[in-house]
Amino acid sequence: MRVTVGTIVGLMASGHSPSGILQAYPYLEEADIYEALAYAAWRVEEVEIPLKIA
Repeated sequence: MRVTVGTIVGLMASGHSPSGILQAYPYLEEADIYEALAYAAWRVEEVEIPLKIA
């Protein structure tokens, strides 16, 4: 599938409903939308710590 998590989050943030997104991207399933949102929420909570190279 070629719809990024960022695209789905952006559509939801701009007020599109899941049904509207599914109409625009008929190869997606409703579960795909909620998985993308869950991934985005998890990714925001993740903390990256730089590695020290000796």
